Amino acid sequence: MRESSVRRGLVAVAAAATVLMLGAQKAGDVPSALEADPAGWSDLLAPSGAGLDAWTREPIPGGGDLIESSPWKLDASTGVLSAVAPGADREWLRLDQVLLDFILHVEWRIVPDPAAKAPGGGVYVRNSNDAGKWHRAQLGDGKGGYLVGATYANQVAKPFNLEAEVKDQRVKPAGEWNTYELTCKGRSVTLWVNGAVANQWKGCGVPRGYIGLEVDGGRVEFRNVKLKSL
Repeated sequence: MRESSVRRGLVAVAAAATVLMLGAQKAGDVPSALEADPAGWSDLLAPSGAGLDAWTREPIPGGGDLIESSPWKLDASTGVLSAVAPGADREWLRLDQVLLDFILHVEWRIVPDPAAKAPGGGVYVRNSNDAGKWHRAQLGDGKGGYLVGATYANQVAKPFNLEAEVKDQRVKPAGEWNTYELTCKGRSVTLWVNGAVANQWKGCGVPRGYIGLEVDGGRVEFRNVKLKSL
């Protein structure tokens, strides 16, 4: 009798643990492309590779001046890239390679700081070299997770903002890691955020361009910045 009671108790505990585990996942979550197929990815911050030698700091807007001291620091032991927003001066870190179709995987988090106002930044795809044409996945403290920018249309830069199309805010608060994946195929740009597609946009007017990172408020850390050509 005692053994049977113990067995029933263990079964109940296991069932409760399963319910808690499933409850921690959002309905409809799908794995990232990196999780689904880890083959064929290039680590863009690999300490054994070029590291930041493959990246260039560029001012926003293009043609301006950069502050003398770089805000970007790569920890070779952890592979974590961090930056503090350089005040009123804006800049982005651009990978020195023009890309066609690809998937970009980026993990990021905002470092908690009560003094930081509007901490955040962006992950760029399909940018022109001077960021005059830009397509950005917005980062923020418990917010963001949408595409915004200025794409090429009718020979001019046409602004766009897909924030209103986000149905489920999935970006985590400061201190927690987030994962973005941007898939670029021709005129299509898809943004996947922490388990689900947030934006699927087919209006990109730039078929090739640069990827990059920006911090425009507070301190942001990046890791596992990986690229897969399509």
